[in-house]
Amino acid sequence: MMQDLRLDRVATRDATDEVGAAFEDFFDLEYERLLRALYLVVGERQEAEDLAQDAFVKVLERWDTVRWMDSPTGYLYRTAMNTFRTRYRRAVMAVRRVAMLAPRQRNAFEDAEMSADVREALTALTPRQRSAVVLSELLGFGGEEAASIMGIEASTVRALTTQARARMRTTLGGDHE
Repeated sequence: MMQDLRLDRVATRDATDEVGAAFEDFFDLEYERLLRALYLVVGERQEAEDLAQDAFVKVLERWDTVRWMDSPTGYLYRTAMNTFRTRYRRAVMAVRRVAMLAPRQRNAFEDAEMSADVREALTALTPRQRSAVVLSELLGFGGEEAASIMGIEASTVRALTTQARARMRTTLGGDHE
């Protein structure tokens, strides 16, 4: 009887360890890529790290379901983008309440990581345009998958990407794609 209880505990621990190991593998595989994508969307490394961590925490909380999805990575990116949109909306509301904008301080670390031209072109885009460009152009997600991640229609992703390209060409002063 006592031996049966020990075996049950070992079997339970092994199954739990396997689930944890699967999430750790997923985290190791996706963290850097998600961080880079979020950095391109938000333009600040610390904010990108916060968003990535929040997204992984939310995915971990639902890992028993997420791990069996057709695209756990898509779910992760959609979670991160939803978190970004929520934070963005809250920030806009706070700015509207205060009715004044504080000057944005430059961060030397960010400037070293991203060329000034690309940074300027990306920051000239709306947050939705940046998200569409990063997901579809830089990360290579298809229109349907990018749309799913952003929670919008694929045609809207295409429109946002087209608008973003045009705006970036204007910002960069040439026919860059």
